[in-house]
Amino acid sequence: MTTTAPTLPAEPSVNGEHGVPGRALRRGWLRHAVLIVGSLIVLYPIVWMVSASFRPVHEIFGNSGLWSEAFGVSNYVDGWTGIPRASFARFFLNSFIVSGAAVLGNIVSCSMAAYAFARLRFRGRTLMFAIMLVTIMLPYHVLVIPQYVLFNTVGWVDTFLPLIVPKILATDSFFIFLMVQFIRGIPSDLDEAARIDGCSPFKIYRYVILPLARPALVTTAIFTFIWTWNDFFSQIIYLQNVNNYTVPLGLRLFLDSTGLSSFGAMLAMGVLSLLPLIAIFLFFQRLIVEGIATSGLKG
Repeated sequence: MTTTAPTLPAEPSVNGEHGVPGRALRRGWLRHAVLIVGSLIVLYPIVWMVSASFRPVHEIFGNSGLWSEAFGVSNYVDGWTGIPRASFARFFLNSFIVSGAAVLGNIVSCSMAAYAFARLRFRGRTLMFAIMLVTIMLPYHVLVIPQYVLFNTVGWVDTFLPLIVPKILATDSFFIFLMVQFIRGIPSDLDEAARIDGCSPFKIYRYVILPLARPALVTTAIFTFIWTWNDFFSQIIYLQNVNNYTVPLGLRLFLDSTGLSSFGAMLAMGVLSLLPLIAIFLFFQRLIVEGIATSGLKG
């Protein structure tokens, strides 16, 4: 009696019988090539700005390349100390004050409003939530004149209060909606267990919801900081004294309608103004993605 050894299935070749693995490999390389080219196109303006900030003024627009034999830091010195009656250090301090207060106000007020909409039961909750969603589609420019009249009446113009107080009152409906979607994903059994242990609604919010909603809170904080830091329209309306200017308004001072604009100093300070945003995104990018992915805002 003769036995035959079992034959092992042949390993698929790189190209496969029908070329499927090879085709997938080529598609992967093509996809990565397209992404790399797209990234270079998107990053080139930033790279050019960084390079131009170290070049003399006469080479910024005369030399389209990225390299120069006359690299220096004179643009940074002129930009930091070259503005009369103020320095760019003051503008950075003002921006950090306004952005930090806006972040704190949005985190506290929007999270409390979101907790009320997601967990508490009260009369008119559905109608109020629908009205809140409608305000997301309301253009900001529609509210500019009524808000300015109100803040001018109470004497808040040329102070930071018009930029900070609305954040404390939960006026950013987008972040409320984001947190509502996130809190609804938290099991309600945790609330019931805390309620059995004697926790009040505020204690449930403080000790149960907030620790579990950290990704949504971090996402709110980062987007609030970025939007407030880059905001130009609201700040130019309410801030009039140069000593109260923030970074976007400080960059505007380098532009002169008479043709004496300091483009080198403006580009140098523009590079410095990007550093806080880049640092925040690099440190918290995982929590940003997690907060958006778990809040029902995916495309």
